[in-house]
Amino acid sequence: MKATRVDTVMVRDVVTAEHGTPFKEVVRRLDQHLISGLPVIDSDRKVIGVVSETDLLLRQAASSAPAGGRVSWAERLRELSRRVRRNAVRARAGTAGGVMSAPAVTVGTHTTVPEAARLMAERGIERLPVVDEKDRLVGIVTRRELLQMFLRPDDEIRRTVEQQVFVDTLWLAPHLVEASVRNGVVTLTGQLERRSDIPVAVGMSGRVDGVVAVVDRLSYRLDDSHLRSADHAALHGITDLPCPRSSALPRWGRRALIGALRPVAPAGRRAQSGISGAAMADRRRARAPGRTRSA
Repeated sequence: MKATRVDTVMVRDVVTAEHGTPFKEVVRRLDQHLISGLPVIDSDRKVIGVVSETDLLLRQAASSAPAGGRVSWAERLRELSRRVRRNAVRARAGTAGGVMSAPAVTVGTHTTVPEAARLMAERGIERLPVVDEKDRLVGIVTRRELLQMFLRPDDEIRRTVEQQVFVDTLWLAPHLVEASVRNGVVTLTGQLERRSDIPVAVGMSGRVDGVVAVVDRLSYRLDDSHLRSADHAALHGITDLPCPRSSALPRWGRRALIGALRPVAPAGRRAQSGISGAAMADRRRARAPGRTRSA
């Protein structure tokens, strides 16, 4: 079961700015399109940074700060830090390239929605520009697009869990396990064959798009937690001897396989009949159509 990729939920018509876009123009674009940030691109549409409302407010706060006055030693030490000096330069800048945060954190089109959400949480950011294999901007995904996944109807979530988890993965009959969904919370009830199947069912159900949480009320018939790997393989019907499917073999291989599996009469039985191999060959030629036995 594959997770949803960001290229299926991203916004493709991206509002952008260039390095030399004036500060006021950036603010106007954010206000016009009702967005809180935008990527900054170069002439080749490669993302070189991101401008957010936080970056713009930093400049506004610096420009309105009172001048003069006594400054404590602690404040002077803070001003010497690298972060404060960098922020001061950004606050005095008048273009998008001066106030942007760089380098930009981006993701590829094959990134999954859970991976993008995890990256946003780790970096504390609200948007991720999506780039192609040449690092060119093709879209953007924000927290809003990721949260849209949790608006998926409960009935649709239930059908996905039953089909993709229990039928396609665990090969279970639909009536053995019941999945009920309420407000995105999946409750699993029923009896599985093995105890080891329960964490698989719960884990895969939790990865279905739109699932908020999973309540485990499953039971099992056989406790296989104490078995070794080899015992697990035997329990699942797996043996060490390969058994190729006949359809995967060439025609001559299928004939050889069928011939090898066909029962053969013991040699002693032919000897007891008193018929030699040459005589049996003559009889076969005589039965063949269009042929007559020579005198």
